[in-house]
Amino acid sequence: MTESVIKPRSPGGFWTEFCRHPVAVAAACVVIAVTLLAIFAPLIAPQNPYDLAGLALRDARRPPGFVGIGGYTHILGTDSQGRDLFSAILYGLRISLQMGLLAGAVAFSIGALVGSAAAYIGGRVEAFVMRLVDLQLSFPAILLAFVVAALLGQGKFQLIIALTFSQYAYFVRTAHGAASAECNKDYVEAALSIPMSGWFVVTRHILPNTLPPLIVVATVQVASAISLEATLSFLGVGLPPTEPSLGMLISGGFQYLLSGRYWISIYPGIALIVLVMAINIVGDQVREQLNPRLKK
Repeated sequence: MTESVIKPRSPGGFWTEFCRHPVAVAAACVVIAVTLLAIFAPLIAPQNPYDLAGLALRDARRPPGFVGIGGYTHILGTDSQGRDLFSAILYGLRISLQMGLLAGAVAFSIGALVGSAAAYIGGRVEAFVMRLVDLQLSFPAILLAFVVAALLGQGKFQLIIALTFSQYAYFVRTAHGAASAECNKDYVEAALSIPMSGWFVVTRHILPNTLPPLIVVATVQVASAISLEATLSFLGVGLPPTEPSLGMLISGGFQYLLSGRYWISIYPGIALIVLVMAINIVGDQVREQLNPRLKK
């Protein structure tokens, strides 16, 4: 019996099909635009929100359109510390993207390798690893991230560890499922009969063939990591107050909502929602194109 092989599409064919969906294209443009704004934030932002010496309390909690002591117009107003909210949002997007991409990359690497190796080794090792993963997946990601962040303290490095720990299990489960199907195929048996080492077979043969579903999970988990970072910062266990992430900005303005100073929380919240929704829309389209079972 011959195995049916699904030929991967070329990058040109992938993008051609992707461009046929205007909503996904618009979401991709939003992600690219936000990424460029975050990268060039020091050149675009009229103020450096990290420079505490440059902040003036006289400018605190001013409405959009207010002209501050620095002589420039705060188009989105200022927060409770006197930061220009537009500048703070640009730097907050920068931090959110950094945390999401770094945590997603680390979780992707660990999860893909552990899941593929467990499927290849099999036996008690596979059972032990997957039962640990199942146990971790039974807990909400926000709960795991909160506990780890609270134990490690505030800081970028500690936050990346917390986000990675709460998300790597999704990659392990996905990689294990894809690798289990690959281990039973003829090319793996042929590679082992040469013979090749198990490490070489996993990293050079099995792992590359598990990438399509892992890429789909990665897009979803990057958006999830951004949301988790904002949530942890809002709860006070994420980044320190000196680094104005989106979650910290939302938390700082939450107490002023009832007093009419809505802009301090609303505008960072809108920026966060737009970014997460755009990434999720792109991820859904990528999932539909990489998974032939979902194609109509």
